[in-house]
Amino acid sequence: MEAARPLDALNSARGKRVIVELKNQRQYTGTLVSFDIHINTVLTDAEERVDGEMKRKLGTVFIRGDTITIISTQ
Repeated sequence: MEAARPLDALNSARGKRVIVELKNQRQYTGTLVSFDIHINTVLTDAEERVDGEMKRKLGTVFIRGDTITIISTQ
């Protein structure tokens, strides 16, 4: 099913593994648990990646929406 609105696309990714890229070039991968209208996002089983390399395991993270440039499913 095609998403009609941007938040529909995020809603369909809930419970799936996603890659979140930030303005500072860092990437976080994890399972998308929740988000709000500001795209503040919570991931579980999160890992921080820099230049494609896993740097550290973080567990549950909250990512502020105004720092995010891309969210994609894995």
